Amino acid sequence: MDSRLTHRPLFWGLLFLVVVIGYWLIPIPGQVLLVSDDWLEINAWPQVRITSEELRPGQEASLLIYDTVPWPHVKLLVEGVDGRLEGYEQNASSGVITWEWTFRLPQTAAATLHFYHNCHTGCQPWTSVTVGPATTAVSAPNPLPTKLGVVFPHPEREWHNRGGWVVELTYAQLAEADYWGIDDLARRVQAAQAKGLNILVRLDYAQGQSLPPPDDFLALDSYLSYAQRLAQDVRLQGVHGYIIGSGYNGLGSNSQSPDNPVTPEWVARLFNGYGAPPDQRDNLVQTMRPANPQVRLLVGPVTPWIDDQDGPIPYEIDVPWLNYFHSVVAYLDEAAEAKEALGISQMAPDGFAVQAPGRPDAPELTADQRPLEPRLDLTRPEWGGAQAGFGVYRDWRAIVNSFRYSHGRSLYITASNTFTADTGTPPAQNYPDGWLTSALTVVNADPQLAALCWFVDYFPHDDQWAFYSLTNPRGQMVNAAAEFEQLLLR
Repeated sequence: MDSRLTHRPLFWGLLFLVVVIGYWLIPIPGQVLLVSDDWLEINAWPQVRITSEELRPGQEASLLIYDTVPWPHVKLLVEGVDGRLEGYEQNASSGVITWEWTFRLPQTAAATLHFYHNCHTGCQPWTSVTVGPATTAVSAPNPLPTKLGVVFPHPEREWHNRGGWVVELTYAQLAEADYWGIDDLARRVQAAQAKGLNILVRLDYAQGQSLPPPDDFLALDSYLSYAQRLAQDVRLQGVHGYIIGSGYNGLGSNSQSPDNPVTPEWVARLFNGYGAPPDQRDNLVQTMRPANPQVRLLVGPVTPWIDDQDGPIPYEIDVPWLNYFHSVVAYLDEAAEAKEALGISQMAPDGFAVQAPGRPDAPELTADQRPLEPRLDLTRPEWGGAQAGFGVYRDWRAIVNSFRYSHGRSLYITASNTFTADTGTPPAQNYPDGWLTSALTVVNADPQLAALCWFVDYFPHDDQWAFYSLTNPRGQMVNAAAEFEQLLLR
């Protein structure tokens, strides 16, 4: 055999290696994708091709992505920012579909491009590529755990390598809206996940209407559809748990149906199917868990110290807010038992979100006792011994532990500060130095309490929470913000 033929593969291989090394040594800006003439046939799908001659930080670039599957509702995210779909077409002979995108490169040297499909029902992963020079892989964050957290975190908050808690909010009726919709929520969730934070997402029906009105099955269907979309969306897989509604016992959370407010029966009905035939599946547990078996579902908090609604199953401390919560938990327990009798397991809540506001300016407290208020019992004889301050969490906990299917489940304090409901005094006026330290000490000592979240950290949409904010503190909130920082550093 001719020796020239024997060594030809080696010759061409060495030549290719020399060409590649020579290319990278030439100071030519931009990137080139080297492909063979039959690259559309020999490569796996999908295939991404950068069409811009140069890739410069902060500049717009363009690309083509090829696939043999006509994926619907596609999306490109470049470091959390949407790319712009310019168009798509299908080759009649090969069946290959081509999508064209433009996108803006971030200011960093390299960027990861994430492609998704079926985003109308919850984005599913398509493919991802990295453009720019090779970078050293960044290890996943491994922060120290803490139970401390905030509602509406500032995106640039310094967590000092602590794995804190954050509470976000989304509305089923604003699924495509800026900030409150799924895309902006996904960006915030992914940013928090990259910091090693624990993320809770509160799922409300609409602004001013925390949960769908009772017996409005069209509203229920809309709510469940959005819940399923959240559970299926791969961008939201880092969510620790979903909080189902909040403050729904108050008239302020029933503005779309003031004459038909959300009842304890309806809370349990939409959560795990209470009152419906046990084999019926139109409830949150049987909607979200099949879509994501790892999802955690938390019963949303009941607002304490209001009498807008009572509960049909009285608690041993007979006051409206405790009766309401007691009835909710009783109905959830009954539904879980009925489902289990049919062989349907895991129908109980994974936990409970609760409100625990402090009352440091209670008249019976001395100046020295005000910072210690979370550790004290502030019971009211006129309320049958119900707690009137931060200790209300003990009332919520006692109710949760009085039923079989909820006993021992975690409680997440997802709204706490020193707002005094009776007088309307905000934390900027009444926060006493040391109060948050006392509250966290109590929470750390109780294994059933999973989180303590201050309401709020940052709310850029209006100034209704200006006197509660940790990020832009006013008045006594300056002391609260400093204390929060010190607790993270411990």
